[in-house]
Amino acid sequence: MRNKRLFILMIGLILFIALMGFTLGRNRLTWPEKFINDAFGTVQGVLYRPVGAVADFVRDLGRLSDVYKENEQLRQTVAQYTQDQIKFNRLEAENKRLKEDLNFTKQQKNMDNYRYLIAQVVGSTSNPYEKTITINLGSRDGLKPDMAVRTVDGLVGLVSKVKTFTSTVTLITDLDPSSSRGTPVSATFLGKPESFGIIEYDDEAGVLQMTKIDESDKPADGDKVITSGIGSLFPQGIIVGTVKSSQVGDFGLTYTAIIQPAAQFDHLREVFVVVVPGAEEQ
Repeated sequence: MRNKRLFILMIGLILFIALMGFTLGRNRLTWPEKFINDAFGTVQGVLYRPVGAVADFVRDLGRLSDVYKENEQLRQTVAQYTQDQIKFNRLEAENKRLKEDLNFTKQQKNMDNYRYLIAQVVGSTSNPYEKTITINLGSRDGLKPDMAVRTVDGLVGLVSKVKTFTSTVTLITDLDPSSSRGTPVSATFLGKPESFGIIEYDDEAGVLQMTKIDESDKPADGDKVITSGIGSLFPQGIIVGTVKSSQVGDFGLTYTAIIQPAAQFDHLREVFVVVVPGAEEQ
């Protein structure tokens, strides 16, 4: 029995070796082999396409998620850049203004003995009948009513109300020319110390005027107008504006000049409160 099994195993091994040699030795396949190969390739191709499509879709979803995250990061970066650019532009403009203010105070120290307190404008009224601004200096900083207020460019107004931390400034366009405390703004022409006039605001025309100019001091276009300090609440030497035009005044005895204000009342950010020597002790 054992010899019979050994004989069968040897016969099977010989047949397997012969079949392998026959198959490897042929260059052409039989039609059953071709059929099996073609069928297997077709089934493989049919199964591969949907599986490949699903794999590509899943891969694209992953890429889309990455693109979305990158897009969000770019949006945040752009938003931060825009905010930083706005902040930079604001700081650059403020730095430029402060440099001009610093240069202004140096120049003024060489021109007069006034002391200047720089203040930030923190509010303004929208009432057309009461043109005032609010600054962030008050009585604790030494401010008192009737102190003059100006910018780098020129005269702005007068301190009218003082609180502990803030003060109200009435603009020169809203001062009362018949005030019992004295003429709000008496002025003269730069280089003409003998000239004299009163600064008033024409509500109807919406312009600043210099009235009561003597006929011997006929103004010329472009003349600089400064405060005279005579009978006025304002110290002398503060620029008010420039003459735009002039005409004969009432009864033909005086002249009236239209003044272009030096200060820009619609763009007030920093102002100077003028401290006259001796005013703090009063």
